[in-house]
Amino acid sequence: MPTFHILVVDDDPLVCKGLKFNLEQAGYKVATASTAHTALELSERNVFDAAILDIGLPDNNGLDLCKTLNAERDLPVIFLTARRRELDEVVGLEVGGDDYITKPFSVDILLARLRAVLRRVSKPITQPLTTGKPIIVGPFELNPVTHTARRDSQSLDLAPREFDLLQLFLSHPERAFTSDELVESIWGVEFAGEPQVLYVQVRSLRVKIEEDPSNPKHILTLRGVGYKFVP
Repeated sequence: MPTFHILVVDDDPLVCKGLKFNLEQAGYKVATASTAHTALELSERNVFDAAILDIGLPDNNGLDLCKTLNAERDLPVIFLTARRRELDEVVGLEVGGDDYITKPFSVDILLARLRAVLRRVSKPITQPLTTGKPIIVGPFELNPVTHTARRDSQSLDLAPREFDLLQLFLSHPERAFTSDELVESIWGVEFAGEPQVLYVQVRSLRVKIEEDPSNPKHILTLRGVGYKFVP
């Protein structure tokens, strides 16, 4: 089993110390930073497999730091948020975080989320992804092999979770998905997250594919059920 290298960034020394201890106990290699500047210096000298970022940092914020880290490689990111309104900021800035945890949080839940994120980036390529055939539904075209998506021939800049969601929707147009089914399909059956994580990703995807995200025509909400995709 590989040893994953995790970057933890939080300006609270107790949070950093506690996360470092618990992650190392779980078998991870961990580096910590209390500022965005230090985090960037660490990223220049190390190759990380995932990052856990506090949104509120003294010299910058975790959202900008995420964009900078992802400018060089697709680094899975779990955001630590002190306020739920920060989830709206994540959507508005379209930074592409993989997951979001609201403080205070359980270490067990964080470890489960981290395992789910690392499974996504380390999972083997499955047979459907090796066919080389794009999925074309209505104005949308998605190629799982090249990890590209288009609407009306215009390229869509999708974060990893957004891409996974769109691929699932395009593979099953008109199918009604419960929220639990979507969470299991995208995050895995062991995911013990808040429903807000799914809502944030759906909203973020709508911003990128809908003409009017506040009045969606493609990703429809089924009250009391979940969502379905209409081409």
